[in-house]
Amino acid sequence: MYRRFTGLKPMLLIALCLSMSLGQSAVQAQEVNVYSARKEALILPLLKKFEAASGIGFNLITGKEDALLKRLESEGRSTPADVFITTDAGRLQRAKEAGVLQPIANAVLGARIPQNLRDSENYWFGLSQRARVIFYVKNKVDPAELSTYEALADPRWKNRICIRSSDNIYNQSMVASMIEAHGVEATEAWAKGLVANLARKPAGGDTDQLRAAAAGLCDIAIANTYYFARLATSGKAEDRKVAESLGVFWPNQGDRGAHVNVSGAGITKYTSHKAAAERLLEYLVSAEAQAWYAEVNNEYPVVADAETSTVLKSFGEFKGDSLNLSRLGENNRAAVQLMDRSGWR
Repeated sequence: MYRRFTGLKPMLLIALCLSMSLGQSAVQAQEVNVYSARKEALILPLLKKFEAASGIGFNLITGKEDALLKRLESEGRSTPADVFITTDAGRLQRAKEAGVLQPIANAVLGARIPQNLRDSENYWFGLSQRARVIFYVKNKVDPAELSTYEALADPRWKNRICIRSSDNIYNQSMVASMIEAHGVEATEAWAKGLVANLARKPAGGDTDQLRAAAAGLCDIAIANTYYFARLATSGKAEDRKVAESLGVFWPNQGDRGAHVNVSGAGITKYTSHKAAAERLLEYLVSAEAQAWYAEVNNEYPVVADAETSTVLKSFGEFKGDSLNLSRLGENNRAAVQLMDRSGWR
């Protein structure tokens, strides 16, 4: 059962907790404690569905990505957390390197999740997928002019590109993927070319880049697909107008494919409910859960048999980079360093 204790006097809370702990080892085995960097609205409904389907209760704590990871590190063996959910393979890799996760040999996860969308040693697993692609202003850019991420360093795009800052993990992971494809030296040269083509100093999030392009501040924006989908399906006319003015372009379709990333999860190193935690991850890659994520948050499923949303289908089919996403985290330090050297702020 999902419990949230609020408004109780300290002694009453202590008594309640003690009474609940006596003779409840079997009940505790049917619980899973989740630390989630995903907003409550994007995880709580799925946890409730999981509880209804499995009979396993849950407790949920949400927070910022880095803060939750630090909390896991500081709690150590005393952590109540069984599952850690966060966004971006780079952050998932940080959790692995911090020693707060454990490898899981699970046949369902291994069969359902493609190898490139999970850690190479099974410390973490992708649960939903997003792509970081090129958006162009329809009345200013002919999509025939576009081709690859690499081509965005061409001087023809000078003063025409909007992208967020280099401290953003999504950009760091995109650069990390390019390091894997081309090496540090070539990627740094590309980053310098991209910086030279920026229409403005990086500011704001992905949605801000899309709005800036629609407002005429740049002709091209780099953003994750679900931000664009949110604008396209917004109840606000001004948001839909932004989306209507922009087109989606899938880069690198002739070679490695568009850059993809995941939100994902791992089971904590010191979990007390490993079996229940595995059941939860299995549920999150079920067709039902995957379809829910696609419809509600417009993220692509990680499993082949799940339905995608209507708006995602409208973006068309694409080839995604098959790089194992563990490499994004492993290349993160080099990516950050070269971005700094290139003047990307």
